[in-house]
Amino acid sequence: MTTADARGRILVIGGYGAVGTAVAARLAEFLPGRVVPAGRDEMRARRLGGVRVDVGDPAGFRRVLDKLGDVRAVVLCVEPEDASLARICLERGIHLVDVGASRDLLDAVADMDGLATGAGATAVLSVGVAPGLTNLLAQRAHEAVGGAQRLDLTVLLGSGERHGTDAVRWTVEGLAAPVTAVPRQVFLPGHGTHRAHPFPFSDQHTLRRTLGVPEATTRLCLDSRPLTAALFALRRTGLLRGARRAPVRHALTGAFSRVHLGGDAFALRADAVRAGRRAAFALTGREQSRVTGLVAAEVTRELLTGDLPTGVRHIEQLPALSDLPERLAWDGVVVSRRDHL
Repeated sequence: MTTADARGRILVIGGYGAVGTAVAARLAEFLPGRVVPAGRDEMRARRLGGVRVDVGDPAGFRRVLDKLGDVRAVVLCVEPEDASLARICLERGIHLVDVGASRDLLDAVADMDGLATGAGATAVLSVGVAPGLTNLLAQRAHEAVGGAQRLDLTVLLGSGERHGTDAVRWTVEGLAAPVTAVPRQVFLPGHGTHRAHPFPFSDQHTLRRTLGVPEATTRLCLDSRPLTAALFALRRTGLLRGARRAPVRHALTGAFSRVHLGGDAFALRADAVRAGRRAAFALTGREQSRVTGLVAAEVTRELLTGDLPTGVRHIEQLPALSDLPERLAWDGVVVSRRDHL
């Protein structure tokens, strides 16, 4: 940790949203007086003592950094259209914590490893619940079998939670993506057995590279079995695919944003298989958006007070963060290893 790390401020972009609020509140406990909430809605940002930042305006972002002068880390809680903001941060030697979940954007930032290293900055990717905690569970299962030949990840989300608009839109877009894997019956602690369906979470692609696993698939279900069945039946119809179906996806996004059926609990599971060996780790918690924010806050604290290497890394590539699920025990997160799951 440098002197600049010890005193610089933390810009939380999307700091008044579902995830950003949790990030800012927890970081204010860890590092009081250093958190600056930011977002496109200037009035909301300023009410929290923050500033306006539009992720679609790189030039404006540069001006904000120049004006603040002492930003040491940026937590990106909203997903921009490209990796411009990440490049601006890393060029200036500013650490980055990216809560984004889109594979293409994460790959674009990962390609900036040399830039980050040269500037003395660290970017941490795959930060949140999925990707994020799923990556860490997968790593444990992978190590438990001595190197997995296949990873099966399962994400159960509470359909009653009020997710941010970006998260809902991302989920609906995911329903339009083509898949080749098949559904799977999975037991999840506290929720029983659910039918989980292949879904384009970025973790399954990342883990093939970072852990060297030949095959990895992430599946999704909701705590409401009827709603899960209805959603994936809709996917099978093909009504969500293609540019001409954008109005249908927009309508579905609006419906999800307004209707909340079910609870706010979530569950994760990672299964690893190697020949005859199997290992399974599970995690349960409540309020996925809040826990995503808490994960991001823990990563940011480690960046600023610990000794993480420079460069761009996914969360599972940083041994100092391997115990992160246990750090969230006081926040209701429970981890278990039960290979008979």
